[in-house]
Amino acid sequence: MKITQLTHHDLDGYGASTVVGTYADVHRVVHVARYADVGPVVERELGRLRRAEQPEMLVMTDLGLEPVAVTFLKSFAAMNAKRGGELGHRLLVLDHHISSVDQLVAQGVRPASASGDDRPGLNRFSFDDPAIVVMVDETRCATRLAYDHRELYATHAPDAEMEAGIAALVAAVDAVDLWRKEHPIFRQALVLDEVFWDNVSGFIPAAHPQHDAFISRLLLGMAVRLGKGDVPATIEREVGAIRAHIIDTMLAGERDDDRDMTTRMRLAPLLARSPDLFQRIDGGAKVSFGLDAGTFQRVSDVIMASGDAALVINVQRSGSMAFRSNNETALATARKFSGGGHKDASGGRLPSGGATSLADAVAQIASVLNPPKPDLSKSPFAALQGFKA
Repeated sequence: MKITQLTHHDLDGYGASTVVGTYADVHRVVHVARYADVGPVVERELGRLRRAEQPEMLVMTDLGLEPVAVTFLKSFAAMNAKRGGELGHRLLVLDHHISSVDQLVAQGVRPASASGDDRPGLNRFSFDDPAIVVMVDETRCATRLAYDHRELYATHAPDAEMEAGIAALVAAVDAVDLWRKEHPIFRQALVLDEVFWDNVSGFIPAAHPQHDAFISRLLLGMAVRLGKGDVPATIEREVGAIRAHIIDTMLAGERDDDRDMTTRMRLAPLLARSPDLFQRIDGGAKVSFGLDAGTFQRVSDVIMASGDAALVINVQRSGSMAFRSNNETALATARKFSGGGHKDASGGRLPSGGATSLADAVAQIASVLNPPKPDLSKSPFAALQGFKA
Protein backbone atom coordinates (compact mmCIF):
# COMPACT_ATOMS: atom_id res chain seq x y z
CA MET A 1 0.00 0.00 0.00
CA LYS A 2 1.41 3.38 -1.01
CA ILE A 3 2.08 5.64 2.00
CA THR A 4 2.07 9.44 1.98
CA GLN A 5 3.08 11.36 5.11
CA LEU A 6 2.10 14.93 5.95
CA THR A 7 4.19 16.36 8.77
CA HIS A 8 5.31 19.61 10.35
CA HIS A 9 8.41 21.47 9.15
CA ASP A 10 10.34 21.38 12.43
CA LEU A 11 12.55 18.98 14.38
CA ASP A 12 9.59 16.96 15.68
CA GLY A 13 7.98 16.79 12.24
CA TYR A 14 11.19 15.49 10.69
CA GLY A 15 11.76 13.18 13.63
CA ALA A 16 8.33 11.69 12.98
CA SER A 17 9.03 11.25 9.26
CA THR A 18 12.38 9.65 10.09
CA VAL A 19 10.68 7.14 12.38
CA VAL A 20 7.90 6.29 9.92
CA GLY A 21 10.40 6.01 7.07
CA THR A 22 12.47 3.56 9.10
CA TYR A 23 9.61 1.10 9.62
CA ALA A 24 7.80 1.52 6.30
CA ASP A 25 8.51 2.47 2.69
CA VAL A 26 7.07 5.99 2.42
CA HIS A 27 6.27 7.05 -1.13
CA ARG A 28 6.13 10.79 -0.45
CA VAL A 29 6.60 13.18 2.47
CA VAL A 30 5.02 16.64 2.52
CA HIS A 31 6.38 19.08 5.10
CA VAL A 32 3.98 21.84 6.14
CA ALA A 33 5.74 24.97 7.36
CA ARG A 34 2.71 26.78 8.79
CA TYR A 35 -0.46 25.46 10.40
CA ALA A 36 -2.36 27.90 8.18
CA ASP A 37 -1.17 25.81 5.21
CA VAL A 38 -2.66 22.56 6.53
CA GLY A 39 -6.04 23.27 4.92
CA PRO A 40 -4.82 23.65 1.32
CA VAL A 41 -2.48 20.67 1.70
CA VAL A 42 -5.14 18.25 2.94
CA GLU A 43 -7.60 19.47 0.31
CA ARG A 44 -5.12 18.57 -2.42
CA GLU A 45 -4.60 15.16 -0.84
CA LEU A 46 -8.34 14.57 -0.59
CA GLY A 47 -8.78 15.33 -4.28
CA ARG A 48 -5.91 13.03 -5.19
CA LEU A 49 -7.20 10.18 -3.03
CA ARG A 50 -10.68 10.46 -4.51
CA ARG A 51 -9.16 9.75 -7.93
CA ALA A 52 -6.80 7.00 -6.74
CA GLU A 53 -7.61 3.60 -8.21
CA GLN A 54 -5.90 1.65 -5.43
CA PRO A 55 -6.22 2.11 -1.66
CA GLU A 56 -3.48 4.17 -0.05
CA MET A 57 -2.43 5.21 3.45
CA LEU A 58 -2.15 8.79 4.63
CA VAL A 59 -0.14 9.47 7.80
CA MET A 60 -0.45 12.91 9.45
CA THR A 61 2.03 13.76 12.20
CA ASP A 62 2.56 16.87 14.34
CA LEU A 63 -0.07 18.91 12.47
CA GLY A 64 -2.39 20.83 14.79
CA LEU A 65 -5.98 20.14 13.80
CA GLU A 66 -7.55 23.49 13.05
CA PRO A 67 -11.24 23.56 11.96
CA VAL A 68 -10.40 23.04 8.28
CA ALA A 69 -8.32 19.96 9.13
CA VAL A 70 -11.16 18.44 11.19
CA THR A 71 -13.48 19.06 8.26
CA PHE A 72 -11.00 17.16 6.09
CA LEU A 73 -11.09 14.18 8.48
CA LYS A 74 -14.87 14.06 8.21
CA SER A 75 -14.69 14.37 4.42
CA PHE A 76 -12.14 11.55 4.35
CA ALA A 77 -14.55 9.32 6.27
CA ALA A 78 -17.37 10.19 3.88
CA MET A 79 -15.13 9.41 0.89
CA ASN A 80 -14.18 6.03 2.36
CA ALA A 81 -17.84 5.16 2.90
CA LYS A 82 -18.52 5.73 -0.81
CA ARG A 83 -15.43 3.82 -1.97
CA GLY A 84 -16.32 0.72 0.00
CA GLY A 85 -14.23 -1.51 2.25
CA GLU A 86 -11.82 -3.01 -0.29
CA LEU A 87 -11.08 0.33 -1.97
CA GLY A 88 -11.11 2.38 1.22
CA HIS A 89 -8.00 4.32 2.15
CA ARG A 90 -6.32 4.26 5.55
CA LEU A 91 -5.73 7.38 7.66
CA LEU A 92 -3.48 7.68 10.71
CA VAL A 93 -3.36 10.97 12.63
CA LEU A 94 -0.80 11.33 15.43
CA ASP A 95 -0.86 14.73 17.10
CA HIS A 96 0.09 16.21 20.47
CA HIS A 97 -1.55 19.64 20.42
CA ILE A 98 -4.25 19.77 23.06
CA SER A 99 -6.09 22.41 21.02
CA SER A 100 -6.77 19.67 18.46
CA VAL A 101 -9.00 17.94 21.03
CA ASP A 102 -11.05 21.13 21.39
CA GLN A 103 -11.48 21.42 17.62
CA LEU A 104 -12.53 17.79 17.21
CA VAL A 105 -15.09 18.04 20.00
CA ALA A 106 -16.38 21.36 18.64
CA GLN A 107 -17.22 19.65 15.33
CA GLY A 108 -19.01 16.79 17.01
CA VAL A 109 -16.36 14.09 16.66
CA ARG A 110 -16.93 11.50 19.36
CA PRO A 111 -14.19 10.14 21.63
CA ALA A 112 -13.44 6.49 20.87
CA SER A 113 -13.47 3.79 23.49
CA ALA A 114 -10.14 3.31 25.25
CA SER A 115 -7.97 0.30 24.57
CA GLY A 116 -6.00 -1.69 27.12
CA ASP A 117 -2.71 0.09 26.39
CA ASP A 118 -4.04 3.65 26.64
CA ARG A 119 -2.21 5.94 29.02
CA PRO A 120 -3.16 9.22 30.72
CA GLY A 121 -3.16 12.09 28.22
CA LEU A 122 -4.07 9.95 25.19
CA ASN A 123 -7.29 10.92 23.41
CA ARG A 124 -8.73 8.65 20.70
CA PHE A 125 -11.48 9.75 18.33
CA SER A 126 -13.97 7.71 16.35
CA PHE A 127 -15.08 8.21 12.75
CA ASP A 128 -17.04 4.93 12.60
CA ASP A 129 -14.38 3.55 10.28
CA PRO A 130 -11.68 1.14 11.54
CA ALA A 131 -9.38 2.39 8.74
CA ILE A 132 -9.27 5.83 10.38
CA VAL A 133 -7.20 6.21 13.55
CA VAL A 134 -6.96 9.63 15.22
CA MET A 135 -4.93 10.04 18.41
CA VAL A 136 -3.99 13.20 20.29
CA ASP A 137 -1.58 12.84 23.21
CA GLU A 138 -0.19 16.00 24.80
CA THR A 139 2.28 13.99 26.90
CA ARG A 140 4.32 12.72 23.93
CA CYS A 141 5.84 14.44 20.91
CA ALA A 142 4.86 13.28 17.43
CA THR A 143 8.19 11.49 16.99
CA ARG A 144 7.51 9.37 20.07
CA LEU A 145 3.90 8.79 19.04
CA ALA A 146 5.08 7.52 15.65
CA TYR A 147 7.53 5.20 17.41
CA ASP A 148 5.16 3.94 20.10
CA HIS A 149 2.40 3.20 17.58
CA ARG A 150 4.54 1.88 14.73
CA GLU A 151 2.46 -1.31 14.61
CA LEU A 152 -0.22 0.77 12.86
CA TYR A 153 1.89 1.28 9.73
CA ALA A 154 5.11 -0.77 9.96
CA THR A 155 5.94 -3.18 7.15
CA HIS A 156 9.41 -4.21 8.30
CA ALA A 157 11.85 -3.91 11.21
CA PRO A 158 15.29 -2.24 11.08
CA ASP A 159 18.49 -3.91 12.23
CA ALA A 160 19.69 -3.59 15.83
CA GLU A 161 22.03 -0.65 15.12
CA MET A 162 19.31 1.36 13.38
CA GLU A 163 16.85 0.49 16.16
CA ALA A 164 19.28 1.89 18.74
CA GLY A 165 19.70 5.09 16.72
CA ILE A 166 15.93 5.52 16.45
CA ALA A 167 15.47 4.99 20.19
CA ALA A 168 18.06 7.70 20.93
CA LEU A 169 16.44 10.06 18.40
CA VAL A 170 13.00 9.55 19.95
CA ALA A 171 14.25 10.28 23.46
CA ALA A 172 16.13 13.38 22.32
CA VAL A 173 13.33 14.92 20.24
CA ASP A 174 10.76 14.18 22.95
CA ALA A 175 12.87 16.05 25.52
CA VAL A 176 13.50 19.06 23.27
CA ASP A 177 10.05 19.40 21.68
CA LEU A 178 8.20 19.17 25.00
CA TRP A 179 10.85 21.27 26.76
CA ARG A 180 11.57 18.64 29.39
CA LYS A 181 14.51 20.42 31.02
CA GLU A 182 14.58 17.90 33.84
CA HIS A 183 15.28 15.05 31.41
CA PRO A 184 18.95 13.97 31.47
CA ILE A 185 19.21 14.14 27.67
CA PHE A 186 17.64 17.61 27.27
CA ARG A 187 20.86 19.64 27.35
CA GLN A 188 22.67 17.28 24.99
CA ALA A 189 19.68 17.01 22.65
CA LEU A 190 19.58 20.75 21.94
CA VAL A 191 22.37 20.19 19.42
CA LEU A 192 19.90 18.26 17.23
CA ASP A 193 17.60 21.25 17.02
CA GLU A 194 20.42 23.67 16.20
CA VAL A 195 21.99 21.48 13.53
CA PHE A 196 18.57 20.66 12.07
CA TRP A 197 17.79 24.34 11.40
CA ASP A 198 21.31 24.92 10.08
CA ASN A 199 20.88 22.18 7.47
CA VAL A 200 17.20 21.78 6.62
CA SER A 201 17.04 24.43 3.89
CA GLY A 202 20.62 25.29 2.98
CA PHE A 203 21.74 22.14 1.18
CA ILE A 204 19.01 19.97 -0.38
CA PRO A 205 15.65 21.80 -0.74
CA ALA A 206 12.47 20.19 0.59
CA ALA A 207 11.05 19.69 -2.91
CA HIS A 208 13.95 17.46 -3.97
CA PRO A 209 13.45 13.66 -3.73
CA GLN A 210 16.67 13.28 -1.69
CA HIS A 211 15.76 15.91 0.90
CA ASP A 212 14.16 13.68 3.52
CA ALA A 213 16.82 10.99 3.25
CA PHE A 214 19.51 13.63 3.76
CA ILE A 215 17.94 15.14 6.89
CA SER A 216 16.95 11.78 8.37
CA ARG A 217 20.47 10.38 8.00
CA LEU A 218 21.90 13.53 9.55
CA LEU A 219 19.54 13.32 12.54
CA LEU A 220 20.24 9.62 13.03
CA GLY A 221 23.99 10.17 12.79
CA MET A 222 23.82 12.70 15.59
CA ALA A 223 21.37 10.63 17.63
CA VAL A 224 23.73 7.65 17.61
CA ARG A 225 26.44 9.86 19.09
CA LEU A 226 24.01 11.19 21.68
CA GLY A 227 23.18 7.63 22.65
CA LYS A 228 26.87 6.97 23.21
CA GLY A 229 27.12 9.96 25.55
CA ASP A 230 28.95 12.45 23.30
CA VAL A 231 28.61 16.07 24.45
CA PRO A 232 27.01 18.72 22.18
CA ALA A 233 30.31 20.41 21.31
CA THR A 234 31.79 17.13 20.10
CA ILE A 235 28.72 16.33 18.02
CA GLU A 236 28.68 19.82 16.52
CA ARG A 237 32.30 19.44 15.44
CA GLU A 238 31.50 16.08 13.84
CA VAL A 239 28.49 17.30 11.86
CA GLY A 240 30.65 18.19 8.86
CA ALA A 241 32.04 14.65 8.73
CA ILE A 242 28.57 13.11 9.14
CA ARG A 243 27.20 15.31 6.35
CA ALA A 244 30.16 14.57 4.06
CA HIS A 245 29.65 10.82 4.51
CA ILE A 246 25.98 11.20 3.59
CA ILE A 247 26.82 13.23 0.48
CA ASP A 248 29.59 10.77 -0.52
CA THR A 249 27.02 7.98 -0.49
CA MET A 250 24.38 10.05 -2.25
CA LEU A 251 26.69 11.16 -5.06
CA ALA A 252 28.49 7.84 -5.54
CA GLY A 253 28.78 7.22 -9.27
CA GLU A 254 28.15 10.84 -10.28
CA ARG A 255 30.72 11.62 -12.98
CA ASP A 256 30.81 15.36 -12.25
CA ASP A 257 31.28 15.02 -8.48
CA ASP A 258 34.45 16.69 -7.17
CA ARG A 259 35.16 15.78 -3.55
CA ASP A 260 37.60 18.68 -3.24
CA MET A 261 34.69 21.12 -3.39
CA THR A 262 32.36 22.31 -0.63
CA THR A 263 29.06 20.53 0.04
CA ARG A 264 27.00 23.17 -1.80
CA MET A 265 29.36 23.07 -4.79
CA ARG A 266 29.13 19.27 -4.94
CA LEU A 267 25.33 19.27 -4.70
CA ALA A 268 24.80 22.07 -7.24
CA PRO A 269 24.91 19.85 -10.39
CA LEU A 270 22.47 17.36 -8.81
CA LEU A 271 20.03 20.14 -7.92
CA ALA A 272 20.45 22.01 -11.21
CA ARG A 273 19.01 19.19 -13.29
CA SER A 274 16.10 18.42 -10.96
CA PRO A 275 12.64 18.85 -12.55
CA ASP A 276 11.23 19.00 -9.02
CA LEU A 277 13.12 22.22 -8.29
CA PHE A 278 13.08 24.06 -11.61
CA GLN A 279 10.44 24.70 -14.24
CA ARG A 280 11.06 26.35 -17.59
CA ILE A 281 8.90 29.24 -18.76
CA ASP A 282 8.37 30.72 -22.21
CA GLY A 283 11.54 32.34 -23.40
CA GLY A 284 13.80 29.67 -21.91
CA ALA A 285 14.26 31.02 -18.37
CA LYS A 286 14.08 28.60 -15.44
CA VAL A 287 12.16 29.26 -12.22
CA SER A 288 12.66 27.81 -8.73
CA PHE A 289 10.64 28.30 -5.55
CA GLY A 290 11.85 28.89 -2.01
CA LEU A 291 15.52 28.08 -2.51
CA ASP A 292 18.00 29.23 0.11
CA ALA A 293 19.93 32.26 -1.22
CA GLY A 294 23.30 30.51 -1.07
CA THR A 295 21.94 27.39 -2.76
CA PHE A 296 20.28 29.47 -5.49
CA GLN A 297 23.53 31.27 -6.25
CA ARG A 298 25.52 28.03 -6.61
CA VAL A 299 22.84 26.20 -8.60
CA SER A 300 22.01 29.09 -10.92
CA ASP A 301 25.73 29.37 -11.78
CA VAL A 302 25.74 25.70 -12.82
CA ILE A 303 22.58 26.10 -14.91
CA MET A 304 23.96 29.10 -16.78
CA ALA A 305 27.44 27.64 -17.24
CA SER A 306 25.95 24.47 -18.76
CA GLY A 307 23.96 26.50 -21.28
CA ASP A 308 20.66 25.14 -19.97
CA ALA A 309 19.30 28.65 -19.39
CA ALA A 310 20.66 32.20 -19.56
CA LEU A 311 18.19 33.56 -16.97
CA VAL A 312 17.27 31.89 -13.66
CA ILE A 313 14.62 33.21 -11.25
CA ASN A 314 14.03 32.22 -7.62
CA VAL A 315 10.73 33.12 -5.93
CA GLN A 316 10.20 33.09 -2.17
CA ARG A 317 6.87 32.39 -0.47
CA SER A 318 6.80 36.05 0.61
CA GLY A 319 6.86 37.13 -3.05
CA SER A 320 10.45 38.40 -3.17
CA MET A 321 12.30 37.44 -6.35
CA ALA A 322 15.97 36.98 -7.28
CA PHE A 323 17.13 37.15 -10.92
CA ARG A 324 20.46 35.78 -12.19
CA SER A 325 21.65 35.86 -15.81
CA ASN A 326 24.75 35.67 -17.97
CA ASN A 327 23.41 37.75 -20.86
CA GLU A 328 22.36 40.95 -19.02
CA THR A 329 18.64 40.03 -18.99
CA ALA A 330 18.28 39.84 -15.20
CA LEU A 331 17.83 43.59 -14.73
CA ALA A 332 15.51 44.02 -17.69
CA THR A 333 13.27 41.23 -16.38
CA ALA A 334 13.40 42.45 -12.78
CA ARG A 335 12.15 45.86 -13.88
CA LYS A 336 8.91 44.20 -15.01
CA PHE A 337 8.46 43.17 -11.37
CA SER A 338 9.14 46.59 -9.84
CA GLY A 339 12.75 45.59 -9.22
CA GLY A 340 16.30 46.65 -9.92
CA GLY A 341 19.94 45.85 -9.33
CA HIS A 342 22.85 44.79 -11.49
CA LYS A 343 22.62 43.71 -15.12
CA ASP A 344 23.10 40.05 -14.22
CA ALA A 345 21.96 40.01 -10.58
CA SER A 346 18.73 41.77 -9.61
CA GLY A 347 15.71 41.57 -7.35
CA GLY A 348 11.99 42.23 -7.55
CA ARG A 349 8.58 41.25 -6.18
CA LEU A 350 5.55 39.36 -7.41
CA PRO A 351 2.64 41.74 -8.05
CA SER A 352 0.28 39.57 -5.95
CA GLY A 353 2.52 39.79 -2.87
CA GLY A 354 3.25 36.08 -2.44
CA ALA A 355 3.25 32.55 -3.87
CA THR A 356 2.25 29.15 -2.49
CA SER A 357 4.15 26.78 -4.77
CA LEU A 358 6.45 26.51 -7.78
CA ALA A 359 3.44 26.14 -10.07
CA ASP A 360 1.87 29.27 -8.58
CA ALA A 361 5.11 31.24 -8.98
CA VAL A 362 5.49 30.14 -12.62
CA ALA A 363 1.90 31.10 -13.41
CA GLN A 364 2.31 34.56 -11.88
CA ILE A 365 5.60 35.20 -13.70
CA ALA A 366 4.13 34.06 -17.00
CA SER A 367 1.14 36.39 -16.57
CA VAL A 368 3.53 39.34 -16.32
CA LEU A 369 6.00 38.34 -19.03
CA ASN A 370 3.33 37.06 -21.42
CA PRO A 371 0.05 38.78 -20.51
CA PRO A 372 -3.04 37.34 -22.23
CA LYS A 373 -4.24 39.28 -25.25
CA PRO A 374 -7.68 40.89 -24.87
CA ASP A 375 -10.56 39.11 -26.61
CA LEU A 376 -11.88 41.82 -28.92
CA SER A 377 -14.88 39.69 -29.80
CA LYS A 378 -16.31 40.47 -26.36
CA SER A 379 -15.81 44.21 -26.75
CA PRO A 380 -18.98 46.34 -26.85
CA PHE A 381 -17.57 47.85 -30.05
CA ALA A 382 -17.14 44.48 -31.78
CA ALA A 383 -20.48 44.86 -33.55
CA LEU A 384 -19.22 48.06 -35.21
CA GLN A 385 -16.30 46.29 -36.91
CA GLY A 386 -16.72 46.57 -40.65
CA PHE A 387 -19.41 49.23 -40.37
CA LYS A 388 -19.08 52.06 -42.88
CA ALA A 389 -20.75 55.39 -42.35
